[in-house]
Amino acid sequence: MAFDVGKYTATSVSVNWDDLDFEQFRSAPLPEYSLRTLRYMTDVEYHTVCYTRDLLTTPSHREKDVSAFMTMWNREEFWHGEALASLLGVHGIVVDYDELKANRLKLGWKDRLDPIKQSVAGKLVGMDFVAVHMAWGAANEWSAITAYNRMAELEENPVLAELLRRIAKQEARHVAFYTSQARDRLAKSRKAQVIARFALKNFWAPVGSSIMERSEVVHVMNHLMSGSEGRAAARKIDSHIAGLPGMTGLTIVEDSLDSLGIAA
Repeated sequence: MAFDVGKYTATSVSVNWDDLDFEQFRSAPLPEYSLRTLRYMTDVEYHTVCYTRDLLTTPSHREKDVSAFMTMWNREEFWHGEALASLLGVHGIVVDYDELKANRLKLGWKDRLDPIKQSVAGKLVGMDFVAVHMAWGAANEWSAITAYNRMAELEENPVLAELLRRIAKQEARHVAFYTSQARDRLAKSRKAQVIARFALKNFWAPVGSSIMERSEVVHVMNHLMSGSEGRAAARKIDSHIAGLPGMTGLTIVEDSLDSLGIAA
């Protein structure tokens, strides 16, 4: 079934957390390792605006449905960051604009080059770039929804679990858009399949890897994706990716866990 972008844009809202009792965390705070993972998630959500900035230099922004989706997607991801930052704030961990700006400045030339690299890639690949973008986005969103659901399962705190499930519910619509677009566009172009497969196999890494220290990536992957249950979740993501046209046999998530030394 095709994704209805009009319905999505008409029903897109910020995630709600006003009714959740965050005050309980003052007397029963989450453990340090969980807060560290949540901080990682918060920074990734807030960084979505930079991903959007980069993609505005590519053919993707000229596609009406893609442009409409990205606008609402960016908005929803920002509010995911706000919700997580609010929870962290109760624990005395402040995530404000100045700190986010400082973290982005630390990326230096890399951050400044990203829009240029995306623009050059878009010009070289042409309209097939959109199919690659959609396949990459699908992989990222499958990973995101898995991470939120895994965190909810592992922590077993009902308030945290409810917040993460609300975020995951919105991420599920993101997954649906990217997957629908990727399937349609990849099915129409063998060239797009070849380029997408090459990009995913050689350059994909867990969401946040490009902006966070490797030690933080390893911590989050150990927390959420280690052990038999974590590997099962990784294989499920890989099976979704492998189901896209031309992506048969790809195991990018499990391969990334191996490269990070995450125990199975």
